Amino acid sequence: MMGPQSNAHRSGSLKGRGGTAVSSLITMDDLSNDDILDVLDAAERLLPVAKGQTHLPLLQGKILGNLFFEPSTRTRMSFETAMKRLGGEVVNLGAVASSSVVKGETLYDTIRMVDGYADIIALRHPRQGAAQYAADAAEVPIANGGDGAGHHPTQTMLDLFTIKQAHGTLEGLRVVLAGDLRYGRTVHSLAHALVRFNCELVFASPSSLRMPTEIITDLEGHGATIIESDDLVNHIDDADVIYMTRIQKERFPDEDEYRKVAGSFTLSAANLDSAKEGMIVMHPLPRVDEITPDVDKTRHARYFEQAFNGVVTRMALLCRMLGIEVPSNIGGEA
Repeated sequence: MMGPQSNAHRSGSLKGRGGTAVSSLITMDDLSNDDILDVLDAAERLLPVAKGQTHLPLLQGKILGNLFFEPSTRTRMSFETAMKRLGGEVVNLGAVASSSVVKGETLYDTIRMVDGYADIIALRHPRQGAAQYAADAAEVPIANGGDGAGHHPTQTMLDLFTIKQAHGTLEGLRVVLAGDLRYGRTVHSLAHALVRFNCELVFASPSSLRMPTEIITDLEGHGATIIESDDLVNHIDDADVIYMTRIQKERFPDEDEYRKVAGSFTLSAANLDSAKEGMIVMHPLPRVDEITPDVDKTRHARYFEQAFNGVVTRMALLCRMLGIEVPSNIGGEA
């Protein structure tokens, strides 16, 4: 249950405790291109801190509330690691089954309660639109850690950081998004961001898992060049980035429909023989069988580095959302 509607703010700037300017991050529309690049630059400066090479307690005295109503490994742990690397503290909802949610507590009431415990909230929820609903209810900023099949902007930011670290730019790249494009919130957010940097997009998926029509229409309305295909292999050689996704069994209303497409898109090392030297393979993880283990040892594999980048990118985002400036000069080795 969501609960009563609040008359509080929408995502965007607000005043946090102490009057500091803070902001929620619900979709990538909450960040301009300059904002994105500023966060990525701050993340690069924070790499020595993320790696534990230097201590920088920028968020000492601040508390992050981690509210995860869906399973998570990377997003939850990287938010927690990011906060602690910067000297902050974390309170966790824990298992939903052991919380007051099972007693019927609404999301609205949960958010209003945690709003009094934390300076910022990271939220993952199975219902699309839940993050905006939470932002309307809270006085502290909300970081959307994934809302159903909707958006996952902090994942998009770490994806952009990974791409920029590999290619030195976000501009004009050819990016193949492959697998579950219908239910995959990571590719929905990422596609919108890449178009803003003039990237050419290839959507490779089974016909039943195509990118939603309304998203394609919106992207094309913003000048996107898009190719749709049910064949991944034929688009590998020209790609700068291949972004694989898991076909998400938990998003299918009918298990028979899932069985029809399970395992239909698989990338192996043999498929990469003619790939560009600098092409990178990414995946938001977890993977099932869509990337075979032999890809791990190729020069193209970036998905484990990508997972680590969740720490440093979320460090930069936490600072931005709490109105804390990242120093221009930080000790240690990046």
